[in-house]
Amino acid sequence: MSNKAIPTFAWFIPLAPLALASLIYFGEFQSSSFLFINGFTQLLPDTVWAWLTFFGNGWGLFALSFPLLLIAPRLLSAGIFSGAIAAISSALLKRAFDLPRPAGVLTDGSFYRIGEALFYKAFPSGHTLTVFAIASAFYFSTEKSKRTLLLPLFLLALLVGLSRSAVGAHWLTDVLGGAGFGIWCGMIGALIANQLPEAQLGPRKIWAHLIALGGVVAMYAHLTQVMDLELNLPLQYLSIAIVATTLVFYIKAQFTQTPGKAQ
Repeated sequence: MSNKAIPTFAWFIPLAPLALASLIYFGEFQSSSFLFINGFTQLLPDTVWAWLTFFGNGWGLFALSFPLLLIAPRLLSAGIFSGAIAAISSALLKRAFDLPRPAGVLTDGSFYRIGEALFYKAFPSGHTLTVFAIASAFYFSTEKSKRTLLLPLFLLALLVGLSRSAVGAHWLTDVLGGAGFGIWCGMIGALIANQLPEAQLGPRKIWAHLIALGGVVAMYAHLTQVMDLELNLPLQYLSIAIVATTLVFYIKAQFTQTPGKAQ
């Protein structure tokens, strides 16, 4: 797995957004930085920011990346591990810091908001943490020679983070904190996934069956819940279609595909 090793310096990269978050918070730029981003992002339609927020939803990300079950199961495994670690980290950090969100501090109507008002457990942004964890997991579970192709994932992750300020749910410090901790979660998830034996990643293996079962649960979640905002309903229906189509090919593979090397 040497061609998928994580460079030592990479573990220090998350310190940059965390340090910036500290400067903004203790420098008393919390409100001004949020209001600037919240106002500037109104130049784009609400749907753009709502859909970007969807990419930070755990169920949404899992569904959209579900085809990797057949195409690149190690990448999907890394995403699953990092997503689980991110969910636990987000819950623990939110409880530890217990900071108010913009709606809990600023006057109602002083900033733009999409969706219901959220007041508590601001730091870090769970959506940002999740999407950076997945981006980092995908990146570091890929061979070094191909990692450059995945760099745009971090740009997408950044936009997802900005969407949390655009919809009025999080401070910039929450976004930066989510990015920092998310990258660490992704690297840990990649380390775990990179240890999986190649022979255990095929479509007929128990691990693949468990992921497939998770896909069924994801479809149920998308059918019975609103993922953050009602504007995301079209993406939820698309996610259901993606998972269902992948499961059709997955079931077909149980009967027609000859065992070979998993990707």
